[in-house]
Amino acid sequence: MTDTSSLLRQHLGELKPKIAMILGSGLGPIAEDVSEPVFIPYAMLPGFPSGNVAGHAGRLVAGKLHGTDVLIFQGRAHYYEHGKADIMKPALQAIKNIGVETLILTNASGSLRQEMAPGSVMLITDHMNLTGASPLFGESGNDRFVDMIDAYDAALRTHFLKVAKSKNITLYEGIYCWLSGPQFETPAEIRMVQKLGGDAVGMSTVPEVIMARHLKMKVAALSIITNLGAGMTAEGLSHQQTMQQAGLALEKVRQLLHAFLTMK
Repeated sequence: MTDTSSLLRQHLGELKPKIAMILGSGLGPIAEDVSEPVFIPYAMLPGFPSGNVAGHAGRLVAGKLHGTDVLIFQGRAHYYEHGKADIMKPALQAIKNIGVETLILTNASGSLRQEMAPGSVMLITDHMNLTGASPLFGESGNDRFVDMIDAYDAALRTHFLKVAKSKNITLYEGIYCWLSGPQFETPAEIRMVQKLGGDAVGMSTVPEVIMARHLKMKVAALSIITNLGAGMTAEGLSHQQTMQQAGLALEKVRQLLHAFLTMK
């Protein structure tokens, strides 16, 4: 184990999480549902990211959710903050080393489909990396040639769809497109991504998915729709809007994640 993994294990005590979740902008309150929580600021764990984005608390919350040991990231670091696609690598390596097998990701994104309005939730089925960057730059050996077929685990996706149906929650499915940010996309860029077949755009998640697959973890991801893409509406775009709209979908995501852990 790395020093960071050993330190993380010490903080966790008897907890042995097999599932970790990364909460995107505005979804941090979901971590409050954890019973007997252990709070671990990222600053206490060498190599963990330092972020400066509103809505990202910058700490781990460990504990039990419906009797299941879980590890929750309240926030992530982004490529646009540091210019490093692998900024989350030490954190993901550490949780893999302590036994995490499944990573559930959430993010805030812009919709490219009129019917998938703000406040909707989209289950990611696949992604497009439109940045030209990879978190695996500089890796060596044949393991760097990661197979990205079914990067978003088919069994996990089926389970989320079953859960959504049981809760009468509309869960869209679609392809998430990663652009670097931090500026929002132009109307021309949105039209380009639509022509390529994308369903939502955002500034995160894809690097973590690539790294998690490199680490042999199973992955599922939910996009919280906070706006329609640039040019699809007369309304302007802002991070404040992202936070407000993410709050509208908070309860849906909370129900999905809770039921995901309880339904078989």
